[in-house]
Amino acid sequence: MATTESNLQAMLDEVFAADSQLYQGRGFQRRVGFGQRPALVHIDLANAWTRPGHAFSCDDMDDQIIPAVQRLNEAARPKGIPIVYTTTAFEVTEGPNSDMGIWNRKIPLEELKVGTEGVQIDDRIAPLEGELVITKKRASAFHGTNLSSYLTAHRVDTIIVTGVTMAGCVRHTAEDGIAEGFAPIVVREAVGDRVPGVVEWNLFDIDAKFGDVEPLDTVVGYLENLKVDRGPR
Repeated sequence: MATTESNLQAMLDEVFAADSQLYQGRGFQRRVGFGQRPALVHIDLANAWTRPGHAFSCDDMDDQIIPAVQRLNEAARPKGIPIVYTTTAFEVTEGPNSDMGIWNRKIPLEELKVGTEGVQIDDRIAPLEGELVITKKRASAFHGTNLSSYLTAHRVDTIIVTGVTMAGCVRHTAEDGIAEGFAPIVVREAVGDRVPGVVEWNLFDIDAKFGDVEPLDTVVGYLENLKVDRGPR
């Protein structure tokens, strides 16, 4: 498996190098940059995604993603930076009154019932009192939620995005974020998925068109050096 993934990564690196030349030649891969008032937006880091044994379980949680999110929280909290968590959960997962829509025809949303252990935020990165937890019904953290108005009220200009899945909820959040006027910064070591290659491809594509992909150390350094602004909202 390790050899297969290494070979896949080598092929992706070759493809990305050629594609970068194409994009840059056409004016893509510009930088949105860091703003002055960021928020952390942690996507679906609940037990159904972060712990093994679930249909939605993702790779690289224990050794990479959870420690990365812990570092980001530790850097952000002393600065009073808004921290937002999302989970995906449904009130009614069977019968004619289900709130899952038709998305359930594609993926096993019935596992994600409101009030169950699976949709609770992983206690290793649990929100503190006062940190917002949004329960969403669709992939994007913006779709049908109050996220945009919450960020606007806090005069946020930059969303630092972590979580899962890279090909789904993280990607759609970044796309909607830039559409709503927030500069998306996706933290490379703090996002994941289930299938080899999916993370790298979507990071490349987001960095080309929808936001900036930055390494963890760069983002932590930005947060630690950020001037605290507690002025009027």
